[in-house]
Order: sequence, then structure tokens, then C-alpha cells
Amino acid sequence: MPRIYTKSLTVGAESIDAVGHVNNREYLRWMEEIAVEHSTAQGWPMQRYFDAGHAWVAARHTIEYLRPSLQGDALTACTWIARWEGHSCQRRYAILRDRKLLARGETLWTFVDLAGGRARAIPDAVLHAFTPVPD
Repeated sequence: MPRIYTKSLTVGAESIDAVGHVNNREYLRWMEEIAVEHSTAQGWPMQRYFDAGHAWVAARHTIEYLRPSLQGDALTACTWIARWEGHSCQRRYAILRDRKLLARGETLWTFVDLAGGRARAIPDAVLHAFTPVPD
């Protein structure tokens, strides 16, 4: 199982904003999508969380934009768990073009009970499915 999950993307016309580069919301969308894909690859698709009565919710997103991306660009998106923090995890992201960093991000995901909406302990089965990649 990959500690760092990667995905190839091609920037489409729908991702471009009024000034001709990738809109900020696209980076957030890509981050959320790749987090779900990474979890699925580790044996935890969304339905498995739902069947168990819990899920991850975002507590905080941070994105730093370093270089613009344009329509047609071939990108690589990467994600990994940086660390566990009680009932939360810190997930990091990198978006690259030609091995150059365009954007980096981080999400603090909180594990919650779906019935009550409150934070809860992360089950060992989830913790053991992911190997953190420390700084």
C-alpha cells in the first residue's frame, strides 16, 4: 500500500478562471478527490466508513499557490497522512507540473460519529491502514 498516493490530472477548460489559469476552487476539489481515492486504495472507501457509522469531515484547509497552472497542463497530485492527532489527522498535498511544485496544501480531517456528529476516536483498523509520512 502506498504511503504517498499519486494521481495524474490534465487541466480542462472547466478548471480555468477569468484570468486564464486554474481557479483556486479546483485545487481544493482535487485535494478532496485524491484524499478519498487514497483512502479507497488503503481499503477504506467512503461506503465502508458510512457502514460503520462514521466519516471524516474537514476542520481546516490550507493551500499555498506557488506557480500558475494553465489549460492542458499535465499535473501530478500527491497526498499522504503526515500525522495522527487524537481524533484528527493532518493530510498533506502537493500539485506538480514537470516535477516543479505548483501548490501545496494541508487539511485537518476530524473523525466523527455520523449519528451524533461529534468527534470520536479513530479505530485501530483505520490507523493501521495508513502509514504516516512525517516531515
